[in-house]
Amino acid sequence: MRQVLHQLKGYKRDTFLCIGLTALEVVMEILLPLITALIIDKGLEGSNLPAVYRYGILMVAMAFLSLVFGALAGKFAASAASGLSANLREAIYANIQTFSFSNLDKFSVPGLVTRMTTDITNVQNAFMMIIRVAVRAPLNLIFSFAMCLMISARLSMMFLIAVAFLVIVLGAIMAATMRIFDRVFKKYDDLNASVQENVSAIRVVKAFVREGYENSKFARASAGLYKMFVKAEGLLAFNNPAMMIAIYFCVISVSWFGAQFIVGGSLTTGNLTSLFSYIMSLLMSLMMLSMVVVMITMSLASVRRIGEVLSETPDLQNPAHPVETVADGSIDFNHVNFSYKHGSGKNALSDIDLHIASGQTIGVIGGTGSGKSSLVNLICRLYDVDSGSVYVGGRDVREYDMEALRNQVSVVLQKNTLFSGTILENLRWGNPEATDQECVEACKAACADEFIDRLPDGYHTRIERGGANVSGGQKQRLCIARALLKKPKVLILDDSTSAVDTATDAKIRSAFAREIPGTTKIIIAQRISSVEHADRILVLDNGRVDAFDTHENLLKTNAIYQEIYESQVKGGGDFDQPA
Repeated sequence: MRQVLHQLKGYKRDTFLCIGLTALEVVMEILLPLITALIIDKGLEGSNLPAVYRYGILMVAMAFLSLVFGALAGKFAASAASGLSANLREAIYANIQTFSFSNLDKFSVPGLVTRMTTDITNVQNAFMMIIRVAVRAPLNLIFSFAMCLMISARLSMMFLIAVAFLVIVLGAIMAATMRIFDRVFKKYDDLNASVQENVSAIRVVKAFVREGYENSKFARASAGLYKMFVKAEGLLAFNNPAMMIAIYFCVISVSWFGAQFIVGGSLTTGNLTSLFSYIMSLLMSLMMLSMVVVMITMSLASVRRIGEVLSETPDLQNPAHPVETVADGSIDFNHVNFSYKHGSGKNALSDIDLHIASGQTIGVIGGTGSGKSSLVNLICRLYDVDSGSVYVGGRDVREYDMEALRNQVSVVLQKNTLFSGTILENLRWGNPEATDQECVEACKAACADEFIDRLPDGYHTRIERGGANVSGGQKQRLCIARALLKKPKVLILDDSTSAVDTATDAKIRSAFAREIPGTTKIIIAQRISSVEHADRILVLDNGRVDAFDTHENLLKTNAIYQEIYESQVKGGGDFDQPA
């Protein structure tokens, strides 16, 4: 809760103004029944018309002030609540940007989306209600009860009986609904996950004619959420009957005993009228408080979920005095052990001892789950090793400023991502200052110019979200060109040419040798043809180095490499290359 309220920042003034104006509004409303009693007792019953006018004008003035105070309080409440939600979204988004891959692994994408939308909206609504209603209701309750005691202490006891009844009933309802609402917001994650998965993979869904299955899956998630909300709201529906029982009890008991007091001369008609107004105000204050408790109950689950993201600290931190420049592209793995869950005993990489000279081209090959992607993730420090060390340019990667390191170690990951915008705008993710000519040269090296020149708007063609309007191979080539614009010391291609034909793959490798001879190139691939011309080839098996040698030597000495080679050659070669 402290973390959430800390995001008020520049909106504290609006919050306190809202509270102050709400208090003034309550004071005006509390005094109105007292003025009504004076009009009845001193004006009407005393046949004193000037007193009626005098108190009537005072009542109108107080009602007008109450209206003004209420309107201003509402304005400042809206400003403070909206400001809080805006700051929360910015704080969550900014914190997510600092997360390492291991931090991101703790949260699902739908879960983060729900936190930044549904959860923050719940907190915004609850905060607005708290600074308006949670201030108004207690003040109204306290002042109204004080006025009741001033008018008739004995009749005020009826209210205490009603309060005791309401506290028991509403307390039982709140205890039951709190547990339900805690589960409701977790269901939102499942619903969002179903939507995101279906929309992002809609082509696959249609290709396999699975619309019916996806509809039923979404319907189940939606029905589960519906049932939980019905259950919670069904319990909350008992608020109104309980409140009406308390109100009728107070009205009947005050009417009965009040009539006897009037006949006995211990209470005036004006006082009884005021007493009715104050008792109704008291009970409505309790009703408002019960609504506040409901809203707080709903928002507390959201506050906890938001707090989880805000309190998450990045696993990877810059050192106190970071190194800002990478000397060259040399890479050294010194007996590295790495696991995605530290201390689990399940290593993704075990005892990796590897030394690569600057400017070399290294191929990496191995079966699924052999640790290829894990290996290259350590070079640009997307994760930290469990033991051992990784050196780039002669320095431990943990000594570098992470931004400086990643600017010099360019990675094209397995999952290529393009963003909404033109081709040029996507390319300049690699270098915001790149000229048009530099972008063209990078695209030529990545063989992307071949299809860009055929597009009606060329480099100004708009890319849809996620690169939906380009093919997989075109997307890969654009991502390679984007990486080349960084002019890195180390270039890592993590199976990034899998969707291009072997002829284009060969052209790209030839361009690398010609355009960036001093850059260390690490090429992860499934095809032998993509790595056979590398200076050396690393064969990984179950997270360990099985061999590290040239193509020719591996064919003679390494069983795994021989098996991969034989399966591709005897199977007819690559899918787009004749046997």
